[in-house]
Amino acid sequence: MALLLIRNNKDYEAWIDALHEADPSLEVLTPETAEDPNSVTMAVTWKAPNGSFEPYPNLKVIGSMGAGVDHLFNDPSLPKDVTLTRVVDEKLASDMEEFVLTLCLSHIKNLPLYRNLQDQTQWKPTQYKRVPDVQVGILGFGTLGQAVGQALQQTGFQVSGWSHSRKEIEGIKSYTQDELDNFLAQAEILVCLLPLTEETEGILNASLFSKLPKGAYLINVARGGHLVDADLIEALDNNHLSGAALDVFHTEPLPEDHPFWNRKDILITPHVASMSNAASVAPQIAENYRRMEKGEELKNTVSQKKGY
Repeated sequence: MALLLIRNNKDYEAWIDALHEADPSLEVLTPETAEDPNSVTMAVTWKAPNGSFEPYPNLKVIGSMGAGVDHLFNDPSLPKDVTLTRVVDEKLASDMEEFVLTLCLSHIKNLPLYRNLQDQTQWKPTQYKRVPDVQVGILGFGTLGQAVGQALQQTGFQVSGWSHSRKEIEGIKSYTQDELDNFLAQAEILVCLLPLTEETEGILNASLFSKLPKGAYLINVARGGHLVDADLIEALDNNHLSGAALDVFHTEPLPEDHPFWNRKDILITPHVASMSNAASVAPQIAENYRRMEKGEELKNTVSQKKGY
C-alpha cells in the first residue's frame, strides 16, 4: 500500500519530507520510484500530465495538492470510480485574504496609476476612494470566498457574495444563482473566486462586464479559463472597466507575445495569490490516507459530477 506523488514540475523532495514528518510509516512514491504500480492506492497530484493515473489499477483516491481541482478534470482518462479530494488549509485562505485585500486597497488608492505616472515623470495628484464607500463583490462565495469576504468586511469594505445557494454571513449580503444581475450591478470591485467548471468557463465575458458599474475593477484569482481575454481588452478600451488585476491565465507562464503584457491598466502576477505549502498541508493528506485504509469517510472530497 503506497501513496504516489505526481507533479508537473517533478519537484518532490519537500513533499516527501513533509509527508514522512506527518506519518513516518507512509510509503511515498513518485512515478520514477514506483516499481510496483499495483501497490499504489492513493495519488496526490498537481497538474499531472494527461494519462498519468492509467498505470495504477488499484487507485482508490486521487487528491489535489491545492484547493483547485480543475486540473484533475482536464485529464480525460481520470478514473470515474475513485474518490477525489482537495486541500482546505487556513494558511491558503489567509494568503488569499491578504492578496485580495492588498489589490483592493492598491486600486482605490490609485497605486497602479502612480506607478505608471512615475515612469512618465509626471506629478499628478488624483482623488482616491475611501474603504467604507467601496462595494466589493465576491463571485464564488464558497469556503475561500467567504474567508476573503470577511477579511474585506473587517477592513471596512462593503461586501457581497454570489453563489449557488444563499450564505448566512453577518454583515455580508448573499446573492443566489438567479440574482447574478443584481449582484453585478453594485460590484465596484469584482473578485472572481469561482471553481472552474463547464458552467463557469468564460463567465468573465462582455455580457457580464456590461452589467458592472462603469469604472468597475476586475480581480481574477481563480482560473484563467474564467476570462475571455478579448472581452476584457474591449471593456478596458471602451472605459467601461477601469482596470484589472490578473493572477491566473489560460496558458501559464503567460506567453511573451500576449497583449496583456503591454497594458498599463492590467496588473499581472504569476499565479502567486495563494500557494500550497507542503509542510502545511501534508498532515491532512496523511490523515486522508489513514482514513482510506480504514474505510472511513474522507475529508474535503470533491464531486466528479459538479466538478468542485
